[in-house]
Amino acid sequence: MIVVTYKGEEKHFAAEEISSMVIKKMREIAEDYLGTTVKNAVVTVPAYFNDSQRKATKDAGGIAGLNVMRIINEPTAAAIGYGLDKVGIDKRNVLIFDLGGGTTDVSLLTIDDGTFEVKAVAGDTHLGGEDFDNRMVKHFVEIFKRHQKVDISENVKALRRLRTACERAKRILSSAAETTIEVDSLYNGIDFSSSITRARFAELNMDLFKKSIKLVENCLTDAKMDKSGVHDIVLTGGSSRIPKVQELLQDLFDGKQLNKSINPDEAVAYGAAVQAANMAGMGNEKVQHIVLLDVTPLSLGTQILEGEMSVVIPRNTAIPTKMEHYYTTVYDNQTSVLFSVYEGERAKVVDNNWLGEFTLAPIPAAPKGVANMKTCFEIDANGILNVSAVEQTSGISYKITITNYKASLSTEAIHRMVLDAEKYEIEDDKHRKKVWAKEALENYAYKMRSIVNDKEIGDKLDAAGKKKIEVATKQVIQWLDGIQHSEADEFEEKLVGLELICNPIIAKISRRQ
Repeated sequence: MIVVTYKGEEKHFAAEEISSMVIKKMREIAEDYLGTTVKNAVVTVPAYFNDSQRKATKDAGGIAGLNVMRIINEPTAAAIGYGLDKVGIDKRNVLIFDLGGGTTDVSLLTIDDGTFEVKAVAGDTHLGGEDFDNRMVKHFVEIFKRHQKVDISENVKALRRLRTACERAKRILSSAAETTIEVDSLYNGIDFSSSITRARFAELNMDLFKKSIKLVENCLTDAKMDKSGVHDIVLTGGSSRIPKVQELLQDLFDGKQLNKSINPDEAVAYGAAVQAANMAGMGNEKVQHIVLLDVTPLSLGTQILEGEMSVVIPRNTAIPTKMEHYYTTVYDNQTSVLFSVYEGERAKVVDNNWLGEFTLAPIPAAPKGVANMKTCFEIDANGILNVSAVEQTSGISYKITITNYKASLSTEAIHRMVLDAEKYEIEDDKHRKKVWAKEALENYAYKMRSIVNDKEIGDKLDAAGKKKIEVATKQVIQWLDGIQHSEADEFEEKLVGLELICNPIIAKISRRQ
């Protein structure tokens, strides 16, 4: 909740309420200009907004009295604005680099005769112009401290005035090589004046600039596209005007000319307006010819045995989409199954973001592995997720729309998931191998136990052989129940040992038949 003091009273607002105030103001501006009531809207969000954030944004529109027809990614909207005049032209791969005030978004799209197909997205919802301003503020706080022997880092009023001057200077440095920061009576009547060059500004922020360029590389990797395959690099977002950022981006693409044909401040809104016209059946033939195929920014799945993430919809899958996956029970006579839904890129669900859960019950009691449950993950055009499951034999079903935002990620956490997936790839692979090895051993042990307990097959075994399998499987199952920590090779060794005992005995039955 956001706490503010209004007319001497402390008030608490949810983020959706604050967002709705902004949307409501925009609605009023539009209505004043158009001279008519506005009821519908297309709203854009950063490409890396998660499921909960998209739902919260749609709710904010509702609070503002609007019917949100569609939520689309900001770089995708910019691509529509850029590509509208290219309807009917040969297929082109376009990279949208959107560096705004608080976020960085990168999208790689293929524009082909009015179809805008997003191939991959990457982004950081906590990297933008404000971060560059903060570096400048910190720099000038140190200069003020050095010259005046006063630390203003805790003085909110002085910092606010200094930040305003820094933001102005940042804009000037996009077209000038040097500028001066001047703040009258910055602190205790002391005036402040200092100059900064474009080169010094770039040095202060170089690690952040490189971080934004790294997102472009990640996007190309996810799209499985070489940089030589990109026809156009389109800049949008106010901070994309920064010369050093443009230089680094151009260097990445071996000197390829950057496209600055669209207004970086208006491109996203322009594209959203085109999409709205398309949905409302307005506009010319070019507008009505547009087909938008967006993607989901994070993998979506459910928890399975050993806390492993079972991915149903992989990251960068085109939306809207509907994908199904089949699961079974893990215990004998299990009558209910808990489905926990997660988003993220790590092998273990504990490292991903929990979205919601539901229980499928009652399902018919049966031996482990007999029940057959179909799970369906469906993402609509707004990127909002619906999950359902049905037990095939009984028809018992349950459906949930993921609306959990108490457990929603901080914006930093979303980007961290993908970075962590790269950092801990070796650890994740090791965990997957262990889970698979344990599952293979368990499945084989229970299969052998079922065979000896089956009257039709068990009676065909000689007494000694049957006893051997019973003892061996019992030992393995007891070992599995008792272990706390084991590695993949231990499970593999146990499986080989059990197979050496059981396979020759089972093979005798086959030969006799």
